[in-house]
Amino acid sequence: MAISVFDLFKIGIGPSSSHTVGPMRAAYDFVTALRESDLLERVARVEVHLYGSLSATGAGHGTDRAVIMGLMGERPDQIDPAIVGPCLEELLEAQTLMLDNRWAIPFIWARDMQWHEESLPHHPNAMTLIAYGHAGELCRNTFYSVGGGFVIDERQAQAGELDTDTTVLPYDFNTAEELLALCRMHGMRISELMMANEKAWRDEAEIRSGLWRIWEAMCECVDNGVRHEGVLPGGLNVRRRARKLHQRLLATEDDNSLIASTFSAMDWVNVFALAVNEENAAGGRMVTAPTNGAAGIVPAVLHYYMKFQPGACERDAVDFLLTAGAVGILCKKNASISGAEVGCQGEVGSACAMAAAGLAEVMGATPAQVENAAEIGLEHNLGLTCDPVGGLVQVPCIERNAIASVKAINAAQMALRGDGEHFISLDKAIRTMRDTGRDMQDKYKETSRGGLAVNAIEC
Repeated sequence: MAISVFDLFKIGIGPSSSHTVGPMRAAYDFVTALRESDLLERVARVEVHLYGSLSATGAGHGTDRAVIMGLMGERPDQIDPAIVGPCLEELLEAQTLMLDNRWAIPFIWARDMQWHEESLPHHPNAMTLIAYGHAGELCRNTFYSVGGGFVIDERQAQAGELDTDTTVLPYDFNTAEELLALCRMHGMRISELMMANEKAWRDEAEIRSGLWRIWEAMCECVDNGVRHEGVLPGGLNVRRRARKLHQRLLATEDDNSLIASTFSAMDWVNVFALAVNEENAAGGRMVTAPTNGAAGIVPAVLHYYMKFQPGACERDAVDFLLTAGAVGILCKKNASISGAEVGCQGEVGSACAMAAAGLAEVMGATPAQVENAAEIGLEHNLGLTCDPVGGLVQVPCIERNAIASVKAINAAQMALRGDGEHFISLDKAIRTMRDTGRDMQDKYKETSRGGLAVNAIEC
């Protein structure tokens, strides 16, 4: 399985990569298959069945709305978030779905959108789409949203395939140990090795322009987050904080406290992370990094570097994202980046490790120090549960990104102060994340059935 950095960093919309981006992509793929099989105009009705975690927190994460938009022919990387609300209002009023934005069929929400508590065998995030003609069933497929916007269908799941990409990479690695060995053997930095691998898909100019576009999308998300204010949707009445905090920083308002006077950069890191995740919670455009729920950490740390490091440039942003991508690949291959599968350690923990590695790389770390930074970032998020209050990506998710961003910076600093030697390897930390995820009860993996999700409501 070959994974590109562009598979991890994908432009999409909020609030969830596994519950919004993945289902929209699956529905789009389903409609594409209907069209390519000349079945589209024979469809008389479509049923949507959501299972497991997609059912448990799908309403709060916008899964139903995302599936509808995908059936309408919208893609998560191209859709304008502003059209979602009006399109759904029109559908509910007319009870008509424009399949692939061209073929009108009746769609009665209570009948055709079905929620099931049970989980399907291959992954907690499962959905089945069924197209009927006037004479009976035309087509069905089951899709699994396996985290970070990645989607596999029933055939792939039964074959044990996480991805269909079989591209041969010049420096393929499956563990951090292998990655470090390749760097030593060829005298390469991690970002250099990743660039060489990315050239298996596209030329260097396209890689650099593509990653710069990813960075620009992250910047746009921060800008939108610090511009908007008010209450986030969903019913918890969580107020946005990024705008007010940003205004205070621009006004150089200082309370002369110890933290404000000696650790002022932390406020900026908090602003960057809060802005991204508030925008995500509102359903805005953002970048999976590696997921939506943890989308604020990599941008916040990279913003920190680009703002405060004299001479920071486009090359630094590219090297940062390439190195962060290497760590994300290791987490996905050997554990999971899906909150439904291993809890929030797989989202925030992976993102913290990725950000720490990227920062260490652009600060001049050796490959061993980069691996150490990533390990510190991940180790101190092990056991982090996924317990969103009300099934919304708001509490504790938004603040959790800010805390992990500061943690990533500290992890990079600690690694840079050392020589790369450390007791627990990144590979061991990733395996521990995998095993801890298996040990967690289902109520702590994106189901809102335990932890803060329960205690907050009871209180």
